[in-house]
Amino acid sequence: MIYIQLFLSFIQIGAFSIGGGYAAMPLIQNQVVERHAWLTMSEYTDLITIAEMTPGPIAVNSATFVGIRIAGVGGAIIATFGSILPSCIIVSLLAYVYYKYKGVAALQSVLSSLRPAVVALIAAAGLSILHLVLFGGSTIQFANVNWFGAGIFLIAFLILRKWKWNPILVMSLCGVVGLGLNLLL
Repeated sequence: MIYIQLFLSFIQIGAFSIGGGYAAMPLIQNQVVERHAWLTMSEYTDLITIAEMTPGPIAVNSATFVGIRIAGVGGAIIATFGSILPSCIIVSLLAYVYYKYKGVAALQSVLSSLRPAVVALIAAAGLSILHLVLFGGSTIQFANVNWFGAGIFLIAFLILRKWKWNPILVMSLCGVVGLGLNLLL
């Protein structure tokens, strides 16, 4: 019975958490803390912290953690499967439709008109992260600038654009430099 509850709870989370991991957090809280009382609120906040620290989507990491906590390895597999199943179905259906109708001019027109919107969404996300790094999320004032963050950003940008280094290597180096600067200062 617990396997069915885990599966149904996380398939709901996977199906209705449109907008990414942060959009899934209230749904996870509702299912895990309020509806089934599998975790306390304190344990839930620990869960979110762990899910953000580990690689992968928050909903999938949360499903694995809750599943293993409630029903062992089998629970982790069932909960994780429930959380990814809706996405797998939707992506498979979209891929089928795309490959079936990729030659249709109307579909190509729709896809080409979506490209600028996708670029704008990515740019907006990048600018919000840059704002957070440079100003700590506060209002934009010259006195609030995090000069170390700005310097790391500019150096990383130049390395990526001019010398075409591996982005994973650049991110790792930025993390090491940022950690070193925070420990020293």
